[in-house]
Parts: sequence; structure tokens; C-alpha cells
Amino acid sequence: MKQKKPASKRTADEAVTAVSPPAPAEVSNAPGAAEQQTDLAPVVGSNLRRLRTRRGLSLERLAQLSGVSRAMLGQIELGQSAPTINVLWKIARALEVTFSALISARTQSGALVLRSSESKILTSKDRSFSSRALFPFDEPRRVEFYELRLAPGSIEDADAHPPGTSENLVVTAGAIEIDVAGDTHRLEAGDSILFEADTPHAYRNSGRVESVMYLVMTYAEEIG
Repeated sequence: MKQKKPASKRTADEAVTAVSPPAPAEVSNAPGAAEQQTDLAPVVGSNLRRLRTRRGLSLERLAQLSGVSRAMLGQIELGQSAPTINVLWKIARALEVTFSALISARTQSGALVLRSSESKILTSKDRSFSSRALFPFDEPRRVEFYELRLAPGSIEDADAHPPGTSENLVVTAGAIEIDVAGDTHRLEAGDSILFEADTPHAYRNSGRVESVMYLVMTYAEEIG
């Protein structure tokens, strides 16, 4: 049954922590997490500076467009701070680029195995929500694949993604409620959903166990 729910937005500029894949109902730190964060911060900073200057935007103008403070943007560009998932999305939308355009570092071509122990995971500020990219950070992509985890009793609000972006999500453990376009859709393990993600939406875990989801995100066109 569908229920009318208002969508909400998170506005705080937050710092990100790279962590290992979390155990049920928690997000834990793993050996090497500090090194993973150190690796990701300069990549994001370099990409942000390149994309911003390519569009002829000052830090002040990008701050106005994204809602992220100039000070935070400056720290990110210098590699001194890596943003949370929500802040990355704000920046990506303002620059009109894909999420992966900000986190990708070009590498040599060929087969690439992504070891779970070496995963770079972005989390929310309180670590109740985590997103692990299941694709290499080698170049911007039109299609992205993620593992998402949401702790019991938690809500993750997402701003609208670039126009034409869609999300195809399947729940593999626990249950989840997704608020999108004013409606609420409840999914249990094995259920999936496809929706247009260019509008604010939210993920809610009202259960007692961690929710695990796999998400395929598709952009209208390859940008970045």
C-alpha cells in the first residue's frame, strides 16, 4: 500500500570515513581504513578542481550552486577532507556530472579484481548508511553498481540526482521503505524497484536488522 510521505533533505557539510564492509547492524573500522581515506581524498580533490575550472566556476559560485560551503569545497580540493555521500551528490549535481566523475582515478586497461578487503566505502556522518562501489574508480561511467547498507531504525535522505538518472535496486537482506515522488514503497528481501531518481528520495529501515541492497544507477548520458 502506498502512503504519502514528504521528502526531506540533509544540509550539513560532513566529513567522510573510509571503512571496511560492515557487520550486520553496524559499520566498523578495519585495518587500513585511514590509508583508504588518504587515497580517496586527493582523487576527489583533483577531480573537483578539474571539473570546476573546466566549467569556469569559482569556489564561491560552486558553493552557491551546491549548497556546500566555500571553506568545505576548498578543503576538498586540497585533499584535506573527503565529503560524505550526500555532499558528493550535492557537488556532482551542481557540476552536472556523474557521481563516479568525482571519485574516479584513471588506471591501465585490462581485467581488474576488486578485493572486498580493499574496498573504499563512503558513509553517512553517523555511519548508519554505507555505500560500497562495485566498479573500479578508473573513469566516469554512465552505469554504476553499489552495495548499500542501512542500520536498523535509520533513514538516509538523498537529494535529486541529475535529470534522467534512474535507480534499480534489489533488497537482499532485511527490509526497506523507499520514499520517492510523495509515495512510500516497502521492499523485503528479494523485492526490487526501478524509479526515476532525479527527485529527492529517502531510504528507511524500520526493522531490527541491517538492510542490505544492491543498486544499479543509470545516467541519461555519460558526463564528466
